[in-house]
Amino acid sequence: MDNGAEFISRVLVQWAFEHRVELHFIEPGKPTQNAYIESFNGEFRDECLNENWFLTLQEVREKIEAWRRDYNQARPHSALGYQTPEEFAARGAALRSPTAPFELHRREEQNQKTTPELAL
Repeated sequence: MDNGAEFISRVLVQWAFEHRVELHFIEPGKPTQNAYIESFNGEFRDECLNENWFLTLQEVREKIEAWRRDYNQARPHSALGYQTPEEFAARGAALRSPTAPFELHRREEQNQKTTPELAL
């Protein structure tokens, strides 16, 4: 996590200790040590928090939930081959399913091979 004031409070440290959670902080000035969450935080801030004016806590919950659903279900992500996270997860589950088509299993097995087979 980063070193923001919200992450260095005594209350957080006490909670982590009580729940056996080990805290790992990135080095100050090194956001690339946590690049994925830094990227997500920037998108969330730019696309949701900066675009809305919240008047009630209920409104905050509704707008953030709508953004979260769009982010996870409707929006393709380049890191996932331009699939939505939902599509990516479903495809991964289908590949692991014993009822998945034979061809999908064969393709996955070929990708996992690390050494070529020897012809006899």
